[in-house]
Parts: sequence; structure tokens; C-alpha cells
Amino acid sequence: MKKIGMIGGLSWVSTAEYYKRINEITQSLAGGVSSARIVLESVNRQDYVSAVIDRNDEATACQQITEAARALEKAGADFIVITCNDVHRFIPEIEPAINIPFLHIATVTAEAIKKKGFKSTAILGVRKTMESNFYPSIMKEHGLNVVIPNEGEKQFIHDSIYDELVKNVFREETRTGYQSVISNLAKRGADCVALACTEIPLLISEDQSPIAAFSTTELHCLAAAKRAL
Repeated sequence: MKKIGMIGGLSWVSTAEYYKRINEITQSLAGGVSSARIVLESVNRQDYVSAVIDRNDEATACQQITEAARALEKAGADFIVITCNDVHRFIPEIEPAINIPFLHIATVTAEAIKKKGFKSTAILGVRKTMESNFYPSIMKEHGLNVVIPNEGEKQFIHDSIYDELVKNVFREETRTGYQSVISNLAKRGADCVALACTEIPLLISEDQSPIAAFSTTELHCLAAAKRAL
């Protein structure tokens, strides 16, 4: 069994879900009381947020993730999983600095959406995820169109993640708001939605979405367990 290197702490809520789901899936696939070989490098979310949000210092944020990736390589990881969607924007800069691969969350999501026959996916996540190019570019490589929320929808989604979800707070009013946003995105052409923040699927499940929904967390965990096995 390969060793999974996990960059976590962004947030602890998503990291705990990743650890739980990867081990549940591993046991299901391998049988018995199997559990995954995981080495975790937990980043201090406050340091990351201070760099990205307070100072708009992308270079420092990227360096934090690069150091975490190097630590995982040194600890013997065979590949790396980042338990946060928006941090994937740094992968092109980090890859040359290490000798083990990343398992990219946007790639496994695009593959799953394409396999199901959908053509146009909405992307929900923090601003860095919704406004960065890594999801649209990878979706395009798989022949998929992307629908991005408008400014008001972005603000609602981003604020709810930072003010509630990463603090393990999940409110019915917020879930209803997400359902409304997804319905509006469907009217603008989306035939499915990627729940592209690792905490969003903890708020709204796939069967609570007005249109077909894909949990990037679940897809990433499944791909990680399969690769490890």
C-alpha cells in the first residue's frame, strides 16, 4: 500500500473529513480492518489566512504549502493530497520543487463529471477557487464548460465558508441560500454543480442540490484511496 501525504489544517474540519473518508473507503475496498497509510502535515490556517487575506501575499502562502509538501516527501509519502480546493492553484509552482506527484482535485472532479455525461458545471467555493483558472482550464481539457457565480453569489458563498463552515457551523438558512444560488446557476446554463470547497458537502449533500452535484471531497478521497491501493 502506498503512503498518502496529506496537507491539512486548511481547515481542520475538512482535514478530519478527509482522514475519515479515506480510511472508510480503504477499509471498504481492501476489506477486514484495513486502514490507509497516511502522513499528515497540518498547516496553521491562521498563518495561511493572514498571508492570503490580510496581506494578499500569495508568495508567502505558496511557500507555506511548498514547505508542507517537502516535509511530506521527506516523510516518505508516495503522492500528495491537499485537503483544500483553492490551495491547488499553487501546484504548478510547487511541482518543480518536489519529486512526488500531486493528486489534483480538479482533475478527478472533471473526470467524474465527464463520465456521467454532463457538459456544463457550476463551481462553488471560496473566491480564490471561483476566480482562479485551475478549475476552468482543467474542465476545458475534459471538454466541459464552467459557469461561475455572479458577484453577489460569490460574496455569499465565500463569506459563509469563512464565517461558518470552517468553524464547523452549519445552518439551515445557509443551506437554503446555497440551494437558491445553485438554482440560479442552472438557469444560466449549468447542468451540474461541483461543490468545490471541502466543507460545502458537509452543509449540503448531493441529494439536497436542485441539480446533479459532485462532492469534490468525496471524489478526491476515493481517488486517493484507490491510488494508494
